[in-house]
Amino acid sequence: MALLGIETLLLVCGVTFLLYLITKRQRHLKLPPGPTPLPLIGNILQLVFPNQVKAFVKLGSQYGPVSMVFLGQNPVLVLNGYDVVKEAFVENGEVFSNRGKNTFIEMLFKGRGVAFSNGETWRQMRRFSLSTLRDFGMGKRSIEERVQEEACSLVEEFNKTKGAPFDSTYLLTLAVSNVICSIVFGNRFEYKNETFLSVLALLKDTFRIVTSPWTQFFGFAPGFLQHFPGPHKMAAKNIGRLKKFVTEIVTTHEETLDENSPRDYIDCFLIKMRQGTTVFPMLTSIMKDPRYFKDPESFNPCHFLDEKGSLKKSDAFLPFSIGKRVCLGEGLARMEIFLFLTSILQRFELKCHMDPEDIDISPVPFKAASTPRPYELYITPR
Repeated sequence: MALLGIETLLLVCGVTFLLYLITKRQRHLKLPPGPTPLPLIGNILQLVFPNQVKAFVKLGSQYGPVSMVFLGQNPVLVLNGYDVVKEAFVENGEVFSNRGKNTFIEMLFKGRGVAFSNGETWRQMRRFSLSTLRDFGMGKRSIEERVQEEACSLVEEFNKTKGAPFDSTYLLTLAVSNVICSIVFGNRFEYKNETFLSVLALLKDTFRIVTSPWTQFFGFAPGFLQHFPGPHKMAAKNIGRLKKFVTEIVTTHEETLDENSPRDYIDCFLIKMRQGTTVFPMLTSIMKDPRYFKDPESFNPCHFLDEKGSLKKSDAFLPFSIGKRVCLGEGLARMEIFLFLTSILQRFELKCHMDPEDIDISPVPFKAASTPRPYELYITPR
């Protein structure tokens, strides 16, 4: 029995060493530079802690604008800097238009939807979504009217604070989400509506799981890990509940559909129905590039002003990404920012709950995406 145990151990060590040699050999086959991967798990341990975004950006300073890492045995090309990201996603946009492979995301969404589909399916859905959003509201309520309606509701909620400190992130999240609901579902929700708050809680919890280091570990052995308890079970359960919510709304729309007068995105969709290597573009490396922004780690409006104090455009400011996969909602987001902000500033003076110099503007750590920290402020009616 002891001999069998030793033989098994030697076999495992031999296989592990063989995989290491294969991986090491692959690193010398004209691949971009990068950290040496460990057998089986690649560079996962080097990238997920303590801050994944910073870890990927750091690769740019260590290995140059184009580097290679391995998530498990899957090679990932990491692009740092405006020039290489533009070359890939604009000058070669068609080549890099597919969404990168993520086993955890594929398990949840099955390659469906405008955000996670690829190929001709994605092209058709994106084309339809852009044309619908552009033309929506002709002869009925326009998108701008819906945003203005929500801005009024947001201002009313600000008024209710009566000068007490509060976290504006919560109310702004409700307002932005309500605009999406108005466009897609045809109706907005009251801010205390239980269904509305439940859906947002599900989305928040799912986003937390999807952007956690767990997704990288799950991709290492999905066929094995999916049979055990873990965050992936909760994420799948959340997606199931969200699907049920949307399905009920779609069913109601089907029963009340008027093809001559579409009310929202779902109506337009129902009418229409009746008719390789993963690449990570590190946008943080671009928007914090000292070649374009003098002091990228600080809040400095002068980054967007010329010598005369006039607004100037920076090609390196890419909050909505670039190329074929540029954010579908960029126009809507810019409209919301403008209308929400002007509605608030027209009616209130804003003051920090602490010394402005003490506010931490760095994103929340342990995230694959950069999200702002919670904060409180005072408002005073003008």
